[in-house]
Amino acid sequence: MTAAVEIVPRGRLAYGLQLPVQAQSRLFAAPWEADAGATELRRVAEAADRAGFFYVAVCDHVCVPRDRERLMSTVWWDPVATLGFLAAATCRVRLLSYVYVLPYRHPLQTAKAFLTLDALSSGRVILGVGAGHLQGEFQTLGVDFARRGKLTDEAIDVVLAAFADEYPAHDGPAWRVHDVGLRPRPVQRPRPPIWVGGSTPGALRRAAARGDGWLPQGTDRAKLPEQIAYLRAHRAKARGDVPIEIGANSEWLYVGKPGFDLGPNARSGGGEEIAASLRELGALGVQHVGVRFRTRSAAELVDQIETFAAEVAPHL
Repeated sequence: MTAAVEIVPRGRLAYGLQLPVQAQSRLFAAPWEADAGATELRRVAEAADRAGFFYVAVCDHVCVPRDRERLMSTVWWDPVATLGFLAAATCRVRLLSYVYVLPYRHPLQTAKAFLTLDALSSGRVILGVGAGHLQGEFQTLGVDFARRGKLTDEAIDVVLAAFADEYPAHDGPAWRVHDVGLRPRPVQRPRPPIWVGGSTPGALRRAAARGDGWLPQGTDRAKLPEQIAYLRAHRAKARGDVPIEIGANSEWLYVGKPGFDLGPNARSGGGEEIAASLRELGALGVQHVGVRFRTRSAAELVDQIETFAAEVAPHL
């Protein structure tokens, strides 16, 4: 296993944003996103870039089964195409897949896509990966759902090899790779980081053994201490004192006084009040946090991004 890649600035809590529009599950998408498109997506990403956000993120589904459409919708833009579009629209913000479902593709396809994105973005890619959860999607794509964990583990190994070496070598139960080369090579040195997503015990062990960072999914604040302790214990067993960059997600936020009902799992207030809540995550060992805003339009989301940068970020 190669040495871990550390990219999060030390001394303060880094913050990123899962982008709207690109994925419109009815569990989290705001009503205004249904009529939005590339213009609004770019506008929000550019605002995050200007405001000093550490990353913007997109997620991944290839095809949503009809029986899940009512809950999830079928609006899931391709993450690689979307990040390529955003690479040209931004200058500084990191570009994160949160998360890319590795078993759906040959790992060399994944490596080539993210090597290319790293070259196009001048070294701003973070490859966030996961095992996936939607059984009908696996069946449609011809991938064994029961083996998704093992396939994800092996795929990470292949991608790591391809990130590190133009001619990677790998012999595993699913894939054998020899005497083939991949260019362009990454701008980031020694390689782009790989952050592992998921909050199940298996995902936490995967992050501990193979990840440069951890991306929780569906974890509320009360469960974070237990999960971080589990992650750190397995990291020590698998990698000794090699560091891992730990993430979290905020509740839904509104900086200031909202003029509408924010709904459940939401928090509003002034800059210091919001920052104090986020610093509590930092005290648990979190180094990067995904912030989420309840908004009624793209313009309001841009305003919240700018207000967060001006009133909350200085306190982090």
